[in-house]
Amino acid sequence: MTITCFIRYEIEPSGKADFEHYARNWGQAIPRCGAELIGYFAPHEGSATTAYAAYNIDSLAAYEAYRARLAADPVGRENYLFAQEKKFIRREDRIFLKCVSLPHASLVQP
Repeated sequence: MTITCFIRYEIEPSGKADFEHYARNWGQAIPRCGAELIGYFAPHEGSATTAYAAYNIDSLAAYEAYRARLAADPVGRENYLFAQEKKFIRREDRIFLKCVSLPHASLVQP
């Protein structure tokens, strides 16, 4: 069963450009390390401080192995350091959910 990791970020209002750079780097490292990246989403309208990311992974066990590969990945290491140095992320929260609406089609015939 595939699960989806949703990450909610609280970022500095002045940190949007740094977050976008951070997201593009993960766009390279995450798929290489074994997760299916859905995307990173930066503020556009409304809140200037809320951003999101989402990716699919096979299981929580696969997630643990993926995290180890990500930490060892050169782009992953650089990105962790970039975020620590720039301090544009105030907070991040992860939640793992499973999709229960598949298939996305009517089961009742008209």
